[in-house]
Amino acid sequence: MSKRWSYLTVEVKPTWTGLKAEDIQAELNRQGQLGWELVNTLVSTPMGVALLVFKKEL
Repeated sequence: MSKRWSYLTVEVKPTWTGLKAEDIQAELNRQGQLGWELVNTLVSTPMGVALLVFKKEL
């Protein structure tokens, strides 16, 4: 039987100075503690929102 996955996307919004590494790190740690694994990060523009894509096995 193949594995089944659930997916989660989380937006990390930049401050007026841009994306902060500590904001992304905090979100990664928060979701990791809940059992989510990061599979991709998308940033549309250098000063844009970071979209974190996570998965978790059902």
